[in-house]
Amino acid sequence: MSEEFHRIRRLPPYVFAEVNSAKAKARAAAEDIIDLGMGNPDSPTPPHIVAKLVETVQDPRSHRYSTSKGIPGLRRALAGYYARRFDVKLDPETEVIATLGSKEGLANLATAITSPGDTILVPDPSYPIHQFGFIIAGASVRSIPAMPGDNMLRAIERAVRHSVPKPTALIVNFPSNPTAYMADLDFYYELVALAKKNDLFIISDLAYAEIYFGDKPPPSVLQVPGAKDITVEFTSMSKTYSMPGWRMGFAAGNPRLISALTRMKSYLDYGAFTPIQVAATAALNGPQDCVAEMRALYKERRDLMVNGLAAAGWDMPMPEGSMFAWAPIPERYAHLGSIEFSKLLLAKAKVAVAPGIGFGEHGDGHVRIAFVENNHRLRQAIRNIKGFLQADNGGPVDEPVAAEI
Repeated sequence: MSEEFHRIRRLPPYVFAEVNSAKAKARAAAEDIIDLGMGNPDSPTPPHIVAKLVETVQDPRSHRYSTSKGIPGLRRALAGYYARRFDVKLDPETEVIATLGSKEGLANLATAITSPGDTILVPDPSYPIHQFGFIIAGASVRSIPAMPGDNMLRAIERAVRHSVPKPTALIVNFPSNPTAYMADLDFYYELVALAKKNDLFIISDLAYAEIYFGDKPPPSVLQVPGAKDITVEFTSMSKTYSMPGWRMGFAAGNPRLISALTRMKSYLDYGAFTPIQVAATAALNGPQDCVAEMRALYKERRDLMVNGLAAAGWDMPMPEGSMFAWAPIPERYAHLGSIEFSKLLLAKAKVAVAPGIGFGEHGDGHVRIAFVENNHRLRQAIRNIKGFLQADNGGPVDEPVAAEI
């Protein structure tokens, strides 16, 4: 009875736990920690969306069980978004399903379509649920490069040739969490052709579709003619409308995959609370000024943080999408690895970041910095980090250092 459960044995200790524990101890010691670790939007949900939730919740009929696949109006609204944004036509009945955030949808789709021992191709580094959703379902995961381009395509071809059993699906995520990599439509054309040639499903995570800073909005894989034959794509309200705690997302695309996810969810949940679904419908169908304002806010924070850290002596790529900077550990501290560097930054600069190894083995040379504090706090973080970089902070620490009184 002392042996660990089989599925739990396949999950390594949560790599963020060590930094989270250090963060909790520092706060317990009354230290002022600037938390840029979790991608948790700090802006309030737009008022018209909240108002629709409040209005709907006043109706007692909305308190009953909802619909697992999403109320019809919400699925039509998501189809309308795809038509406007991507010129992609979706059938709300067979090609769209509402999920409890994209994370739940990805995990339940993995369970629905995976047999024990299946091989799934997942970028490394990538968001943890991309690999662990399939690992929980019993699959084996093979890593491919995270950056879109020839290296990723060639790695997929090698994996098809050399994996036993042959891969059944691959994950893509652009704009990417954590790397902020962007893909263009030309890449998706090549990806779809390669996946069709090798009988691979494509599972696309498009949660950051509306957080971009250039003139060209990120495309959807489903814009490629014929992509719907093999592709399902996940989107989310969390970042686009600053609704992370509402847990509202979607899957759209291939009817067979949507049907599999629908059947799985029918056994597991009754869908999101109806007032949340009604409010999400209002968000998708209503004025979109709030989305543009959110995008401008993240761009302002990105410019402040990346340029400010560069001036402080920490150079990093300027992300063109997402709400993160994927920051290479400064050379002086590279020997520490991402966990020890994150702990050191927390102890000395009072700034929390996410260690890159939490997103995969190949992320260990980086940390992820989220733009989830106001400008005043970001400037404070820059000053603290500048002081840290200029001091003699060469080694790892075991515990956060309490603030001097």
